[in-house]
Amino acid sequence: MNNGKIKFFNETKGYGFVKDSDTEKEYFVHVSGLIDKVKDEDEVTFELAEGRKGLNAVNVRLA
Repeated sequence: MNNGKIKFFNETKGYGFVKDSDTEKEYFVHVSGLIDKVKDEDEVTFELAEGRKGLNAVNVRLA
């Protein structure tokens, strides 16, 4: 399980980015990968899974 913060999330379009707290890397997150409803700057935990264009954040939930 990784820890991070929602950098940006667009509810209308259903996607955004989460920034990993340890590595500072940013990962794409789609609304289908959310467990909890999130907004910008929320602290979250997440897992990584291979997506079409690289690693995506999945099973994203509020920390």
